[in-house]
Amino acid sequence: MFNFEEELKKLPKEPGVYIMRDDKDVILYVGKAINLHNRVRSYFRDNIGRGPMIDKMVSLIARFEYIVTDSELEALVLENNLIKENSPKYNTLLKDDKTYPYIKVTVGEEYPRILFSRTMKKDKSKYYGPYTSAAAVKDTIELLNKLYNIRTCNRSLPRDIGLERPCLNYHIKQCLAPCQGYISKEQYREQVAQALEFLNGNYNMILKDLEGKMKAAAEELDFEAAAGFRDLYNSVKSVSQKQKITDSVGEDKDIIALYQDEREAVVQVFFVRDGRLIGREHYYMTHVSENDKAGILENFVKQFYAGTPFIPRELMLQYEIEDSALIEKWLTERKGARVYLRVPKIGSKEKLVELAAQNAKHILEQDRERLKREEGRTIGAVKEIAELLGMSHIERMEAFDISNINGFENVGSMIVFEKGKPKPSDYRKFRIKTVSGPDDYACMREVLTRRFRHGIEESRELEEKDLDQEYGSFTRFPDLLMMDGGRGQVNIALSVLEELHINIPVCGMVKDDNHRTRGLYFNNVELPIDTRSEGFKLITRVQDEAHRFAIEYHRSLRGKAQVKSVLDDIPGVGPARRKALMRHFKSIEEIKSASVEELETVPELNRRAAEGIYQFFRKDEDVHDA
Repeated sequence: MFNFEEELKKLPKEPGVYIMRDDKDVILYVGKAINLHNRVRSYFRDNIGRGPMIDKMVSLIARFEYIVTDSELEALVLENNLIKENSPKYNTLLKDDKTYPYIKVTVGEEYPRILFSRTMKKDKSKYYGPYTSAAAVKDTIELLNKLYNIRTCNRSLPRDIGLERPCLNYHIKQCLAPCQGYISKEQYREQVAQALEFLNGNYNMILKDLEGKMKAAAEELDFEAAAGFRDLYNSVKSVSQKQKITDSVGEDKDIIALYQDEREAVVQVFFVRDGRLIGREHYYMTHVSENDKAGILENFVKQFYAGTPFIPRELMLQYEIEDSALIEKWLTERKGARVYLRVPKIGSKEKLVELAAQNAKHILEQDRERLKREEGRTIGAVKEIAELLGMSHIERMEAFDISNINGFENVGSMIVFEKGKPKPSDYRKFRIKTVSGPDDYACMREVLTRRFRHGIEESRELEEKDLDQEYGSFTRFPDLLMMDGGRGQVNIALSVLEELHINIPVCGMVKDDNHRTRGLYFNNVELPIDTRSEGFKLITRVQDEAHRFAIEYHRSLRGKAQVKSVLDDIPGVGPARRKALMRHFKSIEEIKSASVEELETVPELNRRAAEGIYQFFRKDEDVHDA
């Protein structure tokens, strides 16, 4: 038993991190302190106005532990790592975990390359970014490689010059083949220097060139080429962002502001690079304390900049934060250069922060509307179905489907919708074991019996081991069973449930002569449903998803069986050679028609194996073509 009085006395008056745990040993909260003794003890004093959320957390603490550090800075880093690793319930958490793309120019190489990168390392390369559109970055890299004939290979130059033939890019005039010595190092680096000029912001010439080419192609009625130039033009504009806000100082900075409601907060970040606003992004913060905007902002800064590879010279913040001096010191160490945290009060910088806050508010309000619409499509649709069936509550729905071709490889699918949304983690596949031939009713009986028997057995095992029911994949039974069909399929399901002594409502999704859903069959009555309603749309989504899942599983088995029936019967062809053959020839038909010499070009085959495969397909073609 954890003795709070004794453990509180033992707390050292040193910096460190403390961890609060509940009675199941789950981490509730992680915090840092310059003085662990004072900080941790403060949680267990009465009437200090901590707020309802912290009071609730304190009531759940069963024990605490702490880690002493050498400094408050070290405690801040450790706190960040523990929060990221454990996502404690009562810490304000950064909901999004995004990594942004960079353009990397390997100027440390004698023959540099332009690469896409998600990380920014301390190497001899130059990095540009981060950018908000990965697609635009890839298009821009491709454009620069084409315009300036930059190599894209991984050859080590000049060591490998002349060792191999030039690649396709040389032959289509997209590379000057430095790998062959066809261009000097000095000439090549001039090409790279021009690409760097573009990345440094001198992109007007390229935009004009692309615009000219686009118009010329359109005048010649080559609309495909014109569309290609248009897409490149838009990608370059997306990366360069010429039309956006500029700053004459030309520094790197992030502008950070938030908007909060009673449940969550949105933090808006404007990314300014070389004085240009290259993009913006928003992030959700969960477990937010009421009226603690500065605290939310501080938690965002610590969590976001612990994970991002690029740290700008300046962070312009909406509010003063408590640990600003410590966070400045930490960010300066991470960047390797001075970083400033500032809260502008007047002028254009203050207006930029205000603009970021307005954007955050707009995003949160937009999301409220989106969530309202989404709720109508999901929870609202489920309520419509429940009202139609006369049920008080539906949360989990399961639907089943059978797939086969003339009884070949009978399979069943189980799909799950919770609160009107698909839950793929609970989907299950069944390979029919007891039925041969196209008997959908018998197949459905087997699938349902296996599903619910498995659930019963799993529940017993969990009860014996005293484990939570959530540990089992089949233990949670549906509130409603939805069968793809009418009376026949419903009666099969009801008979299986009766045999297993399970009481679950079952309805059939009835289709008309054109295979379109027309209503629900429930309690021996067909109930019509408004085809314009959200409930009807949800029923069709459930049907389509069950059918799709079954078809995909059947197709995968059918494909495996077809490959196995032909190749695995050939003497001397095992898994490795089968894969090599399919990789080389792409299809069974190509393998069948190949000569011995063509078969022998597969590295994994010798002459004897090639002759064996050739003869196999010709000694009894009628059998093997079947």
